[in-house]
Amino acid sequence: MTHPSDTQLAALYGAGALDAQKRRYGALAEEYAARFYPARSLRFFSAPGRTELGGNHTDHNRGRVLAAAVTRDTIAAAEPRADSLVRMHSSAFPQLFEVDLRSLGPHAGEAGTSPALIRGVAEGLEREGFAAGGFNAVVAGDVPVGSGLSSSASFEVLVGGIFSALYNGGGVDPVTLAKIGQYAENVHFGKPCGLMDQLASAAGGVLAIDFRDPASPEVETIPFDFSRTGYTLAVVDTGGSHANLTPAYASIPADMKRVAALFGKTALREVGEEAFRAGMGPARAAAGDRAVLRALHFFAENRRVARMAAALVAGDFDAYLGLVAESGASSSAMLQNTAAPGDGREQPAALAIGVSNDFFRRRGRGVSRIHGGGFAGTIQAYIPGDCVEAYARLMEGLFGPGCVRPLAIRSGGVMAVV
Repeated sequence: MTHPSDTQLAALYGAGALDAQKRRYGALAEEYAARFYPARSLRFFSAPGRTELGGNHTDHNRGRVLAAAVTRDTIAAAEPRADSLVRMHSSAFPQLFEVDLRSLGPHAGEAGTSPALIRGVAEGLEREGFAAGGFNAVVAGDVPVGSGLSSSASFEVLVGGIFSALYNGGGVDPVTLAKIGQYAENVHFGKPCGLMDQLASAAGGVLAIDFRDPASPEVETIPFDFSRTGYTLAVVDTGGSHANLTPAYASIPADMKRVAALFGKTALREVGEEAFRAGMGPARAAAGDRAVLRALHFFAENRRVARMAAALVAGDFDAYLGLVAESGASSSAMLQNTAAPGDGREQPAALAIGVSNDFFRRRGRGVSRIHGGGFAGTIQAYIPGDCVEAYARLMEGLFGPGCVRPLAIRSGGVMAVV
């Protein structure tokens, strides 16, 4: 059995994380041997989490997004089996998952579970003409559930990467892996989502993605090094639960598509912005004020993503941060996804954004915004380098130790590490 080399691990996680990652992969191999048997042809796999940089709730209406893979990832040690069973242990859910690939349609009562995602990825591969076969695996995640870094997409893409390597010679391309992950989450897991999370995890790097044609998204890699900006990019875990928020998430694409349908279209990207503005009165009467506000957010955010990508390409980080601030304000005022529905007593994400931006205003630098789906969970912050400790103390006083999680961008997507 071969372990990942120091060179491979340093390239993935940075030289400063080498010792910790060697221990992490070593522990994974030991866990595999304890759970199954001494390995004969064990392979290691990694799929990164992602951070959304721009394009809050635009992907599901065929819009543009800006996203990046991060060094926090989900890893697996896996070996093929001779039968149709996938048997998996996970550090997040330590009970054994067993999925029989002879039955690949959605199973009653399986929605919302990891087996549903495994089965959905296998079915998605076969629908695309690829093979899926049994394997044993032990999985460990450094993408906390509910962190806003898309642990679900990381897991889906990881499973797809294992099937690709073990049964397809590594020949499933990143866009196809991403679509298969989205299919598994939408159809088997039962959660509506766009394609951004899966594509960022599958492809890696900083990506400008245009979903005008969802079947063939345009993907541009943006060559920008955030580590040289003098800012720390981080997410802040506010501790807000995502439980019972699926209807709130689903209401956003539903509102946008309701407006699009009034113009005879299936998604807002197909509606001309001027036509929408001319028809806002009838749209308001038919779909309601919230739907019109969310449509306004979509059009502005879709244009803003192109400007954000251009600012990064030009190396104008100040202009980029200004657009981040605009995006955050639009999500709060028009998209309305910074606080969960309820009586208003608990609004951790909104509180974190308000306190963060007050902190940054008093220092004349820095910005924060909602991160990902919103309503609860995490916010994103660009923290001036000399303010990181003070900012962390402030946030920890509200949300607990370790709530500020610095991020590093990862250049590669899902991969077989060795």
